[in-house]
Amino acid sequence: MRFHRRLLSAAALLPLVLVIGATEPEQPTSAGASEAGGAGAVVAAPGTASQAAQTDAGMSGSATASQDTAQTDAGTSGSAAVSAAAVLGGESPDGGLAALAAEPGMVPPMPVPSREKAPPIATVKPLARSADLMARATLEGGKLVVKEKGGKKKQLTIDPVLQASLTQILRNYETPYGAAVVLEPSTGRVLALAEHSAARPELRGLPVRAVFPAASVFKIVTGGALLEAGVTPETEECFHGGKRRISEKHLQDSGRDGSCYSLALAMGKSANVIFAKLTNKHLTVDSLRRMAARFRFNREIEFPVPTDVSLAAIPEETFSLANTGAGFGDVYLSPLHGALVAAVAANEGRWVDPILFEPEGPAPLLPVEGEPVLTPEAAKALTVMLEETVTSGTARAVFRERGFRVDAAVGKTGSLADREPFRDYSWFVGFAPKDNPRVAVAAIIVNDPKWRIRGTWLGREALRLGLERLPAPVEMTAPASAAGKH
Repeated sequence: MRFHRRLLSAAALLPLVLVIGATEPEQPTSAGASEAGGAGAVVAAPGTASQAAQTDAGMSGSATASQDTAQTDAGTSGSAAVSAAAVLGGESPDGGLAALAAEPGMVPPMPVPSREKAPPIATVKPLARSADLMARATLEGGKLVVKEKGGKKKQLTIDPVLQASLTQILRNYETPYGAAVVLEPSTGRVLALAEHSAARPELRGLPVRAVFPAASVFKIVTGGALLEAGVTPETEECFHGGKRRISEKHLQDSGRDGSCYSLALAMGKSANVIFAKLTNKHLTVDSLRRMAARFRFNREIEFPVPTDVSLAAIPEETFSLANTGAGFGDVYLSPLHGALVAAVAANEGRWVDPILFEPEGPAPLLPVEGEPVLTPEAAKALTVMLEETVTSGTARAVFRERGFRVDAAVGKTGSLADREPFRDYSWFVGFAPKDNPRVAVAAIIVNDPKWRIRGTWLGREALRLGLERLPAPVEMTAPASAAGKH
């Protein structure tokens, strides 16, 4: 049965009971790569526009990023140096690797799965019911609450109407695997953790599972590193080819380079070859690793629902490093983490931890200081780059759809495909409004060859519906009759 998107977008009218319904995720395989921000319609999914296979950094292909199957981290091998060597692909561990492993996020805490040989979504298991707060929550007085041991009840930050709306969209479109996260960037309050898997109805926990290739969403991390290295949004890089497949010759300047994009436009159009060239010219493995670690890759994210570590293998080899900077590496991301990555730019470069429980007592939850990831200037420049995605890049068509526009939205799309069996991953992460962010979102959909909606469309709806549920604060002004009175 086919559904019309415009009817479904009136999702705020759906019954709140849909919030609690339990469903679960999927079963995947090998990987190819592509980037597009397509709109939702019943059409053939992009084929296997695949990225050339990359050498990962010697990662084991059998490990999964899933919380259920995660191996114990660095300590199991007996020393930080040996552990770091195993994860990074080194053959003779030394003190340098030990020092690297001692820094948070610089070394993945477990072997990173090969995106092409062992996609982790293939082995993901349902979240245990004891940890699944959304499945356990009940609606009381228009609020979602969970009962803790001892009978005490705690109120969730989740907006029941928004949660029900996004969940119903995923169900109505029968997404094979889909999740959407909405949060308030300044406080970290999580407003929605929606999910659905038509492929595996028993699967739960997709919003906190880092089993999805980060794809071009990782360009946000690369962009932050480039800005820190002195590249500006206006810096131009010329190129030829490389739209679907990058080779080593594309990293070199050539007389055939007939097109030139600024870094900002390259972000908007998700120009893989430009990000690969700029990574090769301006970044080192250390600088990209450090930026990824600041954005909380390879690090735990504290959250009441157990959340997978988003693993990122940043390889030493030059060509593989350039490919990773362009979004084609073995890098995985959970939807919750994706929304938090977008929120860094929204928060003037600060990381704010996610919150799922409302504070007890009358005191409201206020904006927090957060940990610096980027300077305010770099965060502003990154926001300018992310705006290009919506105004002239891969999400332009979706965000210009009449009746469903989101003013002053910024974001990043991402897309990759597994080959056998075919799975099309499509992302959108972003926030709105640009100058006074009220909501940040992440949306991921994993489609079969035939699809109805993709991540960009879902991300736009998450922004639009989230802004409806979290209106702008009313500015208090003096009445006109008071003018001139003192």
